[in-house]
Amino acid sequence: MQQDFLISQLQEGNEKAFERIYQLYSKSIFGVIFTILRDEALAEEILQDVFLKVWEKAPLYEPSKGRFFTWILNIARNASIDHLRSRTYKDQKKNVEDETFVDAIESRENFEGSAEAHGLEKYIKLLEPLCKNIIDMLFFKGYTQKESAKVLDIPLGTLKTRNRMCIKKLRASLK
Repeated sequence: MQQDFLISQLQEGNEKAFERIYQLYSKSIFGVIFTILRDEALAEEILQDVFLKVWEKAPLYEPSKGRFFTWILNIARNASIDHLRSRTYKDQKKNVEDETFVDAIESRENFEGSAEAHGLEKYIKLLEPLCKNIIDMLFFKGYTQKESAKVLDIPLGTLKTRNRMCIKKLRASLK
């Protein structure tokens, strides 16, 4: 209940609530961004952009559509992937390291102290390795389905089917 009050205060423009939200979530969100970008300075920059968006878009958050942590996580993921897809970034770095978001959650090194991250961990562990790879590539590394199919050396149609099955399994486990 206290979190709900904090979120409603944030939505009303309360700076103290924003500071507390930042304290609660910045470490976990930084971990997600860093896992995608593999560049600490850049991850710090994107983290600031993410929390600026959280401040500006807080009134748009609707609890009925999902958890607050997930909402922030999606903002961070999208900002990170947008940066990866930018021409400037592609010119600077041609390869993204192989360490995955899933590995980061399972190692807990970037997510210490976050109840939400520990909540994700149990669902990630339920997935088979191919599902982990597909979800990581499509949702956290910004690969297209075609690129993912090529990297995983499976037909595009198979990847699409597996992705749907993996997402369905995740949804079922969340219920």
